[in-house]
Amino acid sequence: METASILASALWLVLIVGTILVILTDEDDASGNKIAWILIVIIVPLVGILFYIVFGLNPRRNSKHEKYSEMFYEAFSEIADDETFSKLFSQDCKSAIREGYRELSTLLSHSNGTAVTDGNNVEIITSGKRKFEALVYDLENATDHIHMEYFYFRRDQGSKRIKEILMRKAREGVQVRFIHENIANIGISPRYYNEMKKAGVEVVKFTHPRFNLLKLSALLNYRDHRKIVVIDGKIGYTGGMNIGDDYFVRWRDTHMRITGNAVHALQYCFLFSFCTSGGKIRGESFSRMFPKAETAPGGGELVQIVPDQPVDRWSILQMGAVWTVQHASEYVFIQTPYFVPPEPLLQALKSSALKGADVRIMTPYKTDMSYMTLANKAYYSECMAAGIRIFEKKGNFIHSKTIVSDDYLSVIGSANMDFRSFQLNYELNAYIFDGKKAVRNREIFLEDMKECTEVDPELWKKRPFYLKLAQGAVKLFASLL
Repeated sequence: METASILASALWLVLIVGTILVILTDEDDASGNKIAWILIVIIVPLVGILFYIVFGLNPRRNSKHEKYSEMFYEAFSEIADDETFSKLFSQDCKSAIREGYRELSTLLSHSNGTAVTDGNNVEIITSGKRKFEALVYDLENATDHIHMEYFYFRRDQGSKRIKEILMRKAREGVQVRFIHENIANIGISPRYYNEMKKAGVEVVKFTHPRFNLLKLSALLNYRDHRKIVVIDGKIGYTGGMNIGDDYFVRWRDTHMRITGNAVHALQYCFLFSFCTSGGKIRGESFSRMFPKAETAPGGGELVQIVPDQPVDRWSILQMGAVWTVQHASEYVFIQTPYFVPPEPLLQALKSSALKGADVRIMTPYKTDMSYMTLANKAYYSECMAAGIRIFEKKGNFIHSKTIVSDDYLSVIGSANMDFRSFQLNYELNAYIFDGKKAVRNREIFLEDMKECTEVDPELWKKRPFYLKLAQGAVKLFASLL
């Protein structure tokens, strides 16, 4: 009995030490979450080990996962015609980008990311009502196909209206494909989606079945946070708004309606999610998904659609955000509902402010999750010490995820400024290289500032000790939120 007890203790110690060694040997971890995981494993070993297996394993550390996106890229290159493939991946338009920003476009093209495209017309949408009305109109007028991929697809009034249109269009003969995220919609009964299937909608539950190591981790942790709509291969929507009345009515968010060559890039990203989640595409229908784009007169806006997924080797969206902040010479304004910056981004923000750029960050006064409100505020002190200005928006919760810099570069998409978006989620941002659109985004930021209160550094220092303690504690585990 004593021997068995000693053996069990030894095995348990080996398991704990082995888990810590796995954490320590993760060379890709630049976010500071190693300390948090090691603390959890030491303090509560059983829970810590289980949680690390499910939530902590870094898929980017295993280079073979990158092959999955490479396989899709290769399969797509065999099916797509030369013109479509060129529009998506050639660097022909890069010379049109202002000098100094071209290297950013090259960076964003890694990991099979699409290249910058021209001929685009981008409508920036800051009203949920406007997005709902425009989307309903475009869906009603679809004649060939509708592709939709969303993190949240609710069961409220606005969502049901969209669902009804999708089912009706499918009955009319329009090819409707729909991807819903696993965990985010776990409370929705399968009957909700079965109704869509019976109407002819091809419904796919997002997952990545090719994860052969601890599929539970992939299922629970790597979430599809993208928001994509493609209609007839000619009209695209992406940004921060999901399908639900929070986004259509109550919250302040930013979205885009796009026509032009960038729609093909959105289509490619949708097809990646659809096919790797088990959906099937008939080869003969492929060409219809990439019709010749109706380009905007005068060349339109330059737009680069940038997907990021945990199966790729590099965290491209984090690198893009760091580059954008570091290279801001005059200003960089950021809106994000969740501000838990990984260490590389935090250092970039501080160094940009210290060199004299006007760095402003806008977050909600209160988030939709109380623990994230605490996490957001945990970074205020060191940011303000470097000269970064923090603005808290009151009133309607701001869910917008945007960056605008130096009256030229705009970023609008699904990624928050946090570890989950940059490392664990399937995300998608649009980079817009255009002076007029950047000015418009700057104006939107300044308009939102009217509903904000700037955090006063001196008053912030005088906040109660228990808040300082709580914020310091949550900061230890911020990268795990």
